[in-house]
Amino acid sequence: QVQLVESGGGLVQAGGSLRLSCTASGRTFSNYAMGWFRQAPGKEREIVATISGSGGSTSYADSVKGRFTISRVNAENMAYLQMNSLKPEDTAVYYCAADRSAVVTGGWRGWGQGTQVTVSS
Repeated sequence: QVQLVESGGGLVQAGGSLRLSCTASGRTFSNYAMGWFRQAPGKEREIVATISGSGGSTSYADSVKGRFTISRVNAENMAYLQMNSLKPEDTAVYYCAADRSAVVTGGWRGWGQGTQVTVSS
């Protein structure tokens, strides 16, 4: 079972940047794809970005394309979400999750506790 811990959230002004980190433990990190999700108050949790186990394949929600970048360093058991040009609508609790395989299947599990990102206008 994988354990995940997110960090790096905070308060930032619109147009600013943040880098979220996800620390993984418990399994061979490269064996599973990773995803970043977010949930704003009163809204459903939505997928933001995904990355395959090797890091060679990524995908993004339309709302963040060109602004956010997902990456991973398998040797360090770390995944990241670089967020640039932040907008107030990016305000949410951000979560990382591990998929059941090295390719994205949607079988997300091992959710972290989340990290709050607040973007002021």
